[in-house]
Amino acid sequence: MSFPLDRPRRLRTTPAMRRLAAETRLHPADFILPLFVKETITEPAPITSMPGVLQHTLASVRKAAAEAVAEGLGGIMLFAVPAEKDARGTTGTDPDGILQRTLAEVRDEVGDRIVVMSDLCLDEFTDHGHCGVIREDGTVDNDATLERYAEMAVRQAAAGAHMVGPSGMMDGQVAVIRRALDESGFQDTAILAYSAKYASAFFGPFREAVESSLEGDRRTYQQDPANARESLREVRLDIEEGADMVMVKPALSYLDIVRQVADISEVPVAAYQVSGEYAMVEAAAAAGWLDRERTILETLTSVRRAGATSVLTYWAVEAARML
Repeated sequence: MSFPLDRPRRLRTTPAMRRLAAETRLHPADFILPLFVKETITEPAPITSMPGVLQHTLASVRKAAAEAVAEGLGGIMLFAVPAEKDARGTTGTDPDGILQRTLAEVRDEVGDRIVVMSDLCLDEFTDHGHCGVIREDGTVDNDATLERYAEMAVRQAAAGAHMVGPSGMMDGQVAVIRRALDESGFQDTAILAYSAKYASAFFGPFREAVESSLEGDRRTYQQDPANARESLREVRLDIEEGADMVMVKPALSYLDIVRQVADISEVPVAAYQVSGEYAMVEAAAAAGWLDRERTILETLTSVRRAGATSVLTYWAVEAARML
């Protein structure tokens, strides 16, 4: 009997052999933990559609940030739920607004031991739930929104953000934010651009987390899930405008986009494992249909294998402990 000389299975025989031959490795520093802070609560509040994820208070978010540092995570991304909303998202640029206070508290807690990031968008602060300023006809005014983003960026940097994350998909947002930061003396504040953000059904649970008041949809400014080439155009434009990192969101349904972006990007590439992806795994695992821990690590590995250097994931702390 003859045997093939090439036997790939030899490298799969034991856990140690598989570990030695692994092409993709996960490390806690790969993970960025999204955190939500709600202004009007006095105790952390569970998010129904995202089991295990909380809306934090200012006190509890400090503890969560310290935990992220202790587990060696790469970063935390902060989102805020204000007590009041209006058409222009005023609290988003109020120096005493909830997001600015959260940034100050977190930086006081962790200093420079982890990268503190802030979501830079108006949707959490507007009563209409859109990511920008709305015209009388109901459409988003791109250029008026950019003025608001510039002010938000400066406020967030002044409050302590190491990195701001413009997520509104407005044309020219990175250039306007970079200029505003530089002119205000925040040349070292980095920009993580949500360059390829799709109008996805997988954002549903997130809207509960931030108590979005959106009516309608964001298809006029977020990308069509049918398209790939425009993502590469958006990424190139953002890098030209000064993005320090670029983002693909969501992750799992867009691994082909993550790969294509990684192939052309001159800067690090992040991918956001969004609320719907998290909720699906949690629901299936709770029903006994999936091995929860294996699925968590497999999904994270797939995002890294596709080319992401960082993954925003609600499992960040738990995954770090599994490694």
